[in-house]
Parts: sequence; C-alpha cells; structure tokens
Amino acid sequence: MAKTIVQEFTKGLWNEIPPFRLVLGLCPVLAVTKTVENGIGMGLATTFVLVCSNILVSSLRQVIPPKVRIACFIIIIATFVTVVELVMQAFTYPLFLKLGIFIPLIVVNCIVLGRAEAFASKNSIISSLADGLGMGIGFTLALGALGAVRELFGTGALTFWEKPIQIFGPSFQPFTFMIEAPGAFVCLGLMLCVMNMVGSK
Repeated sequence: MAKTIVQEFTKGLWNEIPPFRLVLGLCPVLAVTKTVENGIGMGLATTFVLVCSNILVSSLRQVIPPKVRIACFIIIIATFVTVVELVMQAFTYPLFLKLGIFIPLIVVNCIVLGRAEAFASKNSIISSLADGLGMGIGFTLALGALGAVRELFGTGALTFWEKPIQIFGPSFQPFTFMIEAPGAFVCLGLMLCVMNMVGSK
C-alpha cells in the first residue's frame, strides 16, 4: 500500500510531469512564466486546487451520478479556485494582479479536470491525495524552471518576492526574446528536448 502511494506521488515529478510528459496545461505554462516568481505562484495555486479537488472528488465518487460527473467536478474545482482567488487577493495582491485571468482559468485547466476524471473518481482518498500532490509539485517545478530560464536569459536577474536579484554582471546583454511569447515556445521546446534526451538514457 505504502509503495503504491509513493509511486502515485513520484510519477508526477518526472514520468508524468504535466507540461513536459503529458503536454497538458500549456496555456499558463507559456503565459505566466516571464519570471520565476510568477511560475512558482501559479504552480502553488494549481497545486492547492489539484489536491483539494482530488480529495473531494474521491470522497464523493460513490455519490456523484455518472451522467453529471463532469459538471460536478467543475463545480468542485471552481469552489477551490474561488478560495485561491480570495486568499491571493488578501495576502499576495501584487502577484494576483500579475497572474490575472490565469487564476480563474484554473477551473478549466486540463490537468486539474483530467486528474479528477481519470484518477480521483476511481481511487481512494489517500491515493488521490498523493496523485494530486505529486502532479501539483511537478507542475510547480516545471513552471519555476521555465520561468527561471526565461527570466535569467531575458533580463539577467531572478525575481523573488518582488525583488529582482541580478545574476549576471553589468556587461550582460539581455536576450529579450526569451521573455516574449515566442521565446516561451522556444524555451519550452528546448527543455522538452533536454528531458527527452535525459529520459532516453
């Protein structure tokens, strides 16, 4: 049992890491990763929704009628997204403004809805918790890594808690293409290439 739970948790950290292995949730991945702070913030918000919705869907899986399960899943997810929105407005308002419309769009994020439908609705609460936590942490790491690469080469700095930390010296010429929309696609493609090379070995 413990081994199964560990497997459910760890699969989201590499084998099924959402943006790179499952190629899901790419809209926020490409849109909010101009800075590492934005990426981690979006990842943590999605992790909270993933974990809570997985637990509740698993708890109610015997109660929810099959014909209306998707609608019920969306209502559950939307409830937790509203909680995230209110908490971020209260405690991290500048970050909430930066992430903008992508916070409410977690409701239709295919990672969250996919885990509810494909896993939580068919498995126990503990397994669903491990699945949601693993997928969420993997998603957060992916967004943080992509944001770090884009920001580092695009500005020469990394931003944490609204404070940019200069990594390169004053002679560094920022590659501003990296913080533009096309740069997100190129950076994601290169990271996918590296992960596939590492995975093949």
